[in-house]
Amino acid sequence: IAAETNARESAAQGHHSAERARACSWLLQLGLSASNNRNREDSWFKSLFVRKVDPRKDAHSHLLAKKEDNNLYKIQFHNVKPECLEAYNTLCDQVLPSIHADSAYPCELVGTWNTWYGEQDQAVHLWRYRGGYPALTEVMNKLKNNKDFLEYRKERGKMLLSRRNQLLLEFSFWNEPVPRDGPNIYELRSYQLRPGTMIEWGNYWARAISYRQHNREAVGGFFSQIGNLYMVHHLWAYKDLQSREDTRNAAWQHEGWDEVVYYTVPLIQHMESRIMIPLKASPLQ
Repeated sequence: IAAETNARESAAQGHHSAERARACSWLLQLGLSASNNRNREDSWFKSLFVRKVDPRKDAHSHLLAKKEDNNLYKIQFHNVKPECLEAYNTLCDQVLPSIHADSAYPCELVGTWNTWYGEQDQAVHLWRYRGGYPALTEVMNKLKNNKDFLEYRKERGKMLLSRRNQLLLEFSFWNEPVPRDGPNIYELRSYQLRPGTMIEWGNYWARAISYRQHNREAVGGFFSQIGNLYMVHHLWAYKDLQSREDTRNAAWQHEGWDEVVYYTVPLIQHMESRIMIPLKASPLQ
């Protein structure tokens, strides 16, 4: 009897062990299936928000810049020792026009200013190189042998706290900067855009610029190629600060201007405004 009882208990234990094994296998398969389903659902859910990138056939610079002119611009920001600003301006007025007027140099001084409101004791110079990068290289090589320029650079170095520059292209839909009679004040509005938004910015401003031409305030629009990238500079001219206020307010009366502002503001990471006064040597007065 004892042997028969032990045999039945062993059989029952074996049966229970097999059932537990089958149950564990079923739970494991169920867990894997649920995990796979969640992964598929997560992948599908994320696909709703991941932007699909269309293959681009050309660089942003080729799509946005003026192709027929092949102009390259350089903007320079010089932070001057406060006590040296007057001497610095005199030095620039003496030397920069000679380079501008010399036909041996394929470059033009577009404008030169002191910042009035914004970063103080600062000079801003804008140069144009007709012929693009080869013209820039030619000018730089020739200046290495220009004694007057080398002396100017030596004296200038004693007056500066810091300096930086950027190489720019001009937007195809903006005016090309040309000399102006004065007196005017100039506003340089600089926008640091979010990476990948330059084309979108250009599409909106290609329409928006028509709202800002009525008082000839639009001088030039540029975007960076070397230096701080995804940087846009808009240059405006006004008779005075009140004229600036009136002109900017008038833009809101044009249908579509509010839409441009609404859609371009989210593209901006940082923005800055400088009010500038031209130096005597500046073609933009």
